[in-house]
Amino acid sequence: MTASPTTQPTRTPAAAPSIHVRAVITWLAIFPLVSVGMLLIAPISESWHPLLRAFVLTAVVVPLAVYVVVPRLLRAYGALMRRRASR
Repeated sequence: MTASPTTQPTRTPAAAPSIHVRAVITWLAIFPLVSVGMLLIAPISESWHPLLRAFVLTAVVVPLAVYVVVPRLLRAYGALMRRRASR
């Protein structure tokens, strides 16, 4: 059984954050991940070629940022903006 259109709450989709906000959020995700990642792999990667070190680090950091950290930061930003708009 489907609900009639009158019983469904109407919500307007939230506007996407500006490109500048997305850039800052992405940086807020990437910088700490790279910093911590460098510290964690430093003991085992001292003898590695710098390109191999960069490859391993980015192979972990980029998916973690794209699939976990950035979406959470964007949700938090959206919640903050909704809270500010409802005041």
